Amino acid sequence: MPTVELPDGTYTAVIDNVEDSYATVFFERDGDEVGNAVIDAAQFPTDAQHADAILTVTLRDGDIEEAVYEPEETTERSSAAQDRFDRLSKRPPSDDGT
Repeated sequence: MPTVELPDGTYTAVIDNVEDSYATVFFERDGDEVGNAVIDAAQFPTDAQHADAILTVTLRDGDIEEAVYEPEETTERSSAAQDRFDRLSKRPPSDDGT
């Protein structure tokens, strides 16, 4: 049985979380989420086995043929998400100026 139900090709994989040696992974192509799967975390490089890790993966017949950790993109996405959170957490001034 295939690990991932997506067509063969190259995808961006985002590890949502790792629990009990299994990673919940979301797959993106051209910036759009196209699928997800729960995968044995051992299929990914050791330094990528954490939440929010970004990888470039190649799928063939539903299996991961190659997984390359992208540490710079991981850091960039994390920083961008934190910036969005910080902006959203700032309260706008009230009508009476306080």
